[in-house]
Amino acid sequence: MEIILYIAALLAAIGFLVLCISVGMTLFGLKNTLNSIAGTVAGIEGQMDGITRETTSLLEKTNTLAADITVKSEKLNSVVDAVKNIGTSVNGLNNSIHQITSSISTEVSKNEEKIAQVVQWSNVAMEIADKWKQRKAIDQHDVDVKTTQIVKKSSKL
Repeated sequence: MEIILYIAALLAAIGFLVLCISVGMTLFGLKNTLNSIAGTVAGIEGQMDGITRETTSLLEKTNTLAADITVKSEKLNSVVDAVKNIGTSVNGLNNSIHQITSSISTEVSKNEEKIAQVVQWSNVAMEIADKWKQRKAIDQHDVDVKTTQIVKKSSKL
């Protein structure tokens, strides 16, 4: 019976050795996997550092751009106000011109008869001036004819 005990102890020792070898091999395989994971994590850390720097830079640029847009928006508001004021001024000018036009139309309507008389008198004055010019031309022609006759008579003498 003692032999069975020794055989059992030997079998237990061999089993423990096989167990230790398999656990060792598993741990060595796990070591390679963990080394690979550690390299991947280190690469991800590097990429995350780059992403963090880029994100920070992008946020700074975004803040600068937002501030610039705010300033330009305020300037644009002043331009819009100026254009609005110009529109108001043009409307006021249009109203003034409309009032003046209405006033002139009203005065012309009130003085239509007087204007017609002035036009008639102007036509009469122009006719008199035309007749005066015609008469002057005729008188000048008569003077020229008489002068010519006198000159002819004197040249015959």
